[in-house]
Amino acid sequence: MNVQVLTDPFGRLPWVSPALPGATHDLAAARAHGIIDALTEAELTCWADKADRGAGRSVRVPFRGRRLKRWKRRHNTPHAKIRCVGEQAMTAWKGWRLLRKPRCSTNRITDIVKAVLVLHHASA
Repeated sequence: MNVQVLTDPFGRLPWVSPALPGATHDLAAARAHGIIDALTEAELTCWADKADRGAGRSVRVPFRGRRLKRWKRRHNTPHAKIRCVGEQAMTAWKGWRLLRKPRCSTNRITDIVKAVLVLHHASA
């Protein structure tokens, strides 16, 4: 399954998307859920991973490559520090055993994801 997650700067999960089939690319899922358009319209910036290249100006991605120039490495370091908070939130989210290997339809998974989000907020 593919579920898009937005975190705030403090690592809290305010929003989780409905589930899509696992073969859906993250950028295609973000566009399908209107995340890219909403960020652009609200003039907000989002930090994403390397796979989201081409998403637009509102989505910042790190530089790719093995032998990067010094200025590109200096750009990637703070980018990784900002994304670290979101990755920690995803680790807590994936800690729910129910979400590790789901074997049912995306409609049922969406309901499960909503329930886990409520339980996650209640336990925090």
